[in-house]
Amino acid sequence: MIFVLYGCATTSPPKRLDNLCEIFRENPDWYKDSAKSSKRWGIPIPVMMAILHQESRYVGDARPPRTTCLWIFPGPRPSSAYGYAQAKDETWEEYQKSSGNSWADRDEFADAIDFVGWYCHLSAQQCGISKDNARNLYLAYHEGRGGFNRKTYAKKEWLVRVADKVQGRAAMYKSQLASCEGEFIEGGSCLWPF
Repeated sequence: MIFVLYGCATTSPPKRLDNLCEIFRENPDWYKDSAKSSKRWGIPIPVMMAILHQESRYVGDARPPRTTCLWIFPGPRPSSAYGYAQAKDETWEEYQKSSGNSWADRDEFADAIDFVGWYCHLSAQQCGISKDNARNLYLAYHEGRGGFNRKTYAKKEWLVRVADKVQGRAAMYKSQLASCEGEFIEGGSCLWPF
């Protein structure tokens, strides 16, 4: 039983990152978790999944690479970002307190997708961003809501290009999900043993 539980806790990244249907077929619980977050926060599943893809490529224990000291020795990491959502310590703590999810873990998909939904919901409220505008939601996610409102991204051409990619991926995921979501809603691939 311990090995079964351990296998569930250490989910490998999906094999086909460019196909949301295949991602959910490979990880049926991820659809349920995404749908729950979408219903709670009003952010479309494709938008949240496109942000997670950009942040971690769905690697649960992702961290920014370490800096180097004297070009040889590993140095500190540039930030405390961790997990599927690459959430920083202080932002994760804010999420835990304000969402009521005090036991949330950044390396648990269900918690990470709920975090993305929560953060984007606040960005929509505080920055006036449409909840289906993946580009601007990602810019606010990356720069922080204050940074977005100050347009700090305007001097970062590379970041604007990345945000455009997130928008494109969200559109692709939306089209894909439209073709297969019935499988997951009707329980076609979400059969539970208990």
